[in-house]
Amino acid sequence: MRDLLLCAAGLGLSSILGSAIGLFVRRIPHSWNDVFLGFCAGMMLTASIVCLILPAVEMSAVSSWWQVVAGVASGVALIGVLDRITPHLHHLSGIREEERHMNNASLNRTLLFVMAIAIHKLPEGLATGVSYNGDQGNAFAITLTIALQNIPEGMVVVTPLLMAGVRFLNTALIAVAVALLEVAGVFAGYYIGDISSALLPFMLSVAGGAMLYVISDEMIPETHSHGFQKPATYALVAGVLAMLFIEAAV
Repeated sequence: MRDLLLCAAGLGLSSILGSAIGLFVRRIPHSWNDVFLGFCAGMMLTASIVCLILPAVEMSAVSSWWQVVAGVASGVALIGVLDRITPHLHHLSGIREEERHMNNASLNRTLLFVMAIAIHKLPEGLATGVSYNGDQGNAFAITLTIALQNIPEGMVVVTPLLMAGVRFLNTALIAVAVALLEVAGVFAGYYIGDISSALLPFMLSVAGGAMLYVISDEMIPETHSHGFQKPATYALVAGVLAMLFIEAAV
């Protein structure tokens, strides 16, 4: 339980750290953001397979392999449904300076965008919480990758709100609320996975499938949308190698 509490605190604080950077440093070069996000995508890609899906395969009996397939498919389907009702990061993150004085429709769109990020944080928290029912080394690796990813995501939450004219304090409160949603997901995932060890392979697979969808549909397109595809790709490969090193070390 102590490790779980530290994990939840780490994820929440990393998200708040990113939001704090966004509140006080309004302009981060796209090249920096894309490289860092690409690195995080590589780490998460490796973690989803090595730390979630493969352990689920190892836990499953030969006759229960379908749990892993069904779990990955369910995770992808879950986030796919959410994606149909919420906007994509790469559609809305590049709000221009001249759009500072938005009309009400644009402000609503910005709030919907923030809600989309909040919804996407829930499965990340669930994935982390579920992993703490299995190997602790894998759980630590997943926590680290998602915590790193939370920093640029936290920045993305606050920037469009500030540019839409939302007050500084209200923006900060929204950022904290988004971070707390992920923390709640950590505890929910842990207790769901703890209900039955027989369901653990399925739950790990759901978490892995959800992460794969977010990486492919959200993170990679975002890193390729500003003209810095090559550095972002190299950073992704570096993230894969870094995650493999961490996994070997723990």
